[in-house]
Amino acid sequence: MHNAYQSGFGNEFATEALPGALPAHRNSPQNAAYGLYAEQISGTAFTAPRSHNRRSWLYRIRPAAMHEPFRQRENGRIVAGFEQLATPPNQLRWDPLALPSAPTDFIDGWVTMAGNGSPATQTGCAIHLYAANRDMDRRYFYSADGELLIVPQHGRLQLRTELGVLDIAPHEIAVIPRGIRFQVLLPDGEARGYVCENFGALLRLPDLGPIGSNGLANPRDFLTPCAHYEDREGDFELVAKFCGNLWSAAIGHSPLDVVAWHGNYAPYKYDLRHFNTIGSISYDHPDPSIFLVLQSPSDTPGVDNLDFVIFPPRWLAAEDTFRPPWFHRNVASEFMGLIHGQYDAKASGFRPGGASLHNCMSGHGPDAATFDKASASDTSVPHKVADTMAFMFETRHVLHPTAGALASPDLQPDYAQCWAGMARRFDPQRP
Repeated sequence: MHNAYQSGFGNEFATEALPGALPAHRNSPQNAAYGLYAEQISGTAFTAPRSHNRRSWLYRIRPAAMHEPFRQRENGRIVAGFEQLATPPNQLRWDPLALPSAPTDFIDGWVTMAGNGSPATQTGCAIHLYAANRDMDRRYFYSADGELLIVPQHGRLQLRTELGVLDIAPHEIAVIPRGIRFQVLLPDGEARGYVCENFGALLRLPDLGPIGSNGLANPRDFLTPCAHYEDREGDFELVAKFCGNLWSAAIGHSPLDVVAWHGNYAPYKYDLRHFNTIGSISYDHPDPSIFLVLQSPSDTPGVDNLDFVIFPPRWLAAEDTFRPPWFHRNVASEFMGLIHGQYDAKASGFRPGGASLHNCMSGHGPDAATFDKASASDTSVPHKVADTMAFMFETRHVLHPTAGALASPDLQPDYAQCWAGMARRFDPQRP
């Protein structure tokens, strides 16, 4: 069954779609069962510490090397570099990406919004939006540049990968590791959402420190697919993203032909509604790092290449405290998206499917209406932030918006006006 899953994050999984397809004890036997080929895919250096080493052994109908030579193709609205023009320090916000009218599949529907670093140096990330209305037909894709964190906002996705099938819907996320080939089908006929392409260290669960052994995202809630293969021959296209550009190769069979696999380098999904939110029950609004789901560490301890943070439904109970996110300026840069409902720091203008970017040291925080409401609220009683799901891609590096993002008709020219109504409240005669 393609919808079968295995539970746990980073586990050593073993799964086979035909009995006996997994060899016993030997990873590369002289003759694999069913006439399969043994192939290893490594997501980390061979000599990475055991606790961080990611690799899987695949037993497939044909080796992944079997395809015609790649030829460069048009990138569409995918951007390869991020420093072609001056990056403004302005606060930026975009309306949702319009759903396409012409037939557009998941890959053709990507629009690069911002990024930093490069896949060649294996640091940084690229942030894309997607909007699609057609299945990927006889077409498969992989990114050699980074792992893909996919966040649906509208419409379900069926991710048919080499290692099995992931079905995800809004409020769920999926991670497709670097190099894993996949195809996207649209069960609802159309879909829209966000993709963060992580060029750096693989995403992992954060350590919990003083929180203890439980809380935030629990490993058991992450699901990895069981083996599910296609045995199809014909004329297919394999699209690769390599060094920022798209390349196309003809392939005479479906690359989703892995009959069995074992290892810990595999796609996975997670339901954001399972997140165990931690917060203050005395005073002060905690830092957003308390909502960390996944992190890509950097070479500086405590300073990540990329963080994925969510703002789910939760109770606010801190007394004598300004409960929404306070005004702030950060060394980190923040790209926010909204999956559902209303973000509690904005009264209007930030719509599901939209996005905002607050770069390094750019001031931001609640708009005037939210500030006034929160300042007058009764903090002696708890308040439920309900019917919402927002998230943030946060990075140590400046996020450079692309030329297309800055010229987009979806860019809100008056976003900064949400703070223009902040009244002067200072009175030296009133303590």
